[in-house]
Amino acid sequence: MPENLQVISHPLVQHKLSLMRKKSTSTQSFRTLIREVGTLLAYEVTKDLPLIYEEIETPLMKMNAPFLEGKKLCLVSILRAGNGLLDGFMELLPSARVGHIGLYRDPETLVAVEYYMKLPDLINQRLVLALDPMLATGHSSAAAVTRLKENGAKNIRFVCLLAAPEGIEYFNEAHPDVPIFVAAVDDRLNYYLYCSWIRRCRRFGFLIKK
Repeated sequence: MPENLQVISHPLVQHKLSLMRKKSTSTQSFRTLIREVGTLLAYEVTKDLPLIYEEIETPLMKMNAPFLEGKKLCLVSILRAGNGLLDGFMELLPSARVGHIGLYRDPETLVAVEYYMKLPDLINQRLVLALDPMLATGHSSAAAVTRLKENGAKNIRFVCLLAAPEGIEYFNEAHPDVPIFVAAVDDRLNYYLYCSWIRRCRRFGFLIKK
């Protein structure tokens, strides 16, 4: 596995992801779980953010207090399925700027086709967290990150729930400078598994059809 891959092995993340995998998980439970896992992943992905110290006055005394350095973060949901994770990240980072990139895969060429993009200003000065629950073949995710770079993003981290080795390899070849944060890496690309997740996300409102 590439050096820029980080598997989030926190017990709560693994427990909730296992619940999401269960066939019997209800619509309401799936919605709640993906939001909760998103919040937990946000803690892990942002744990090394740089800080600056400013003097503030508390009710008791003055002190040098830590604050996040630089521009507010940018959360980019990769449609069709990134909105589920986005909700969880927004729980922890309510002031973050938000963008969306919409992609679908051409059924004949399998090339990712963009149908929507809206990004915040000054993206070149922000840490961009690209959110997509699944890294299957890697084509759509890599294409989305390419568009982010073309629009000026320089500091990008890719966040997903599930990844296949094939998708990790493709993504890493396209963007070796972009760290990948994932909750679990499956043994291989299982189209039945990933298609079932696509259907589930669509049924629960996390996918936007073209």
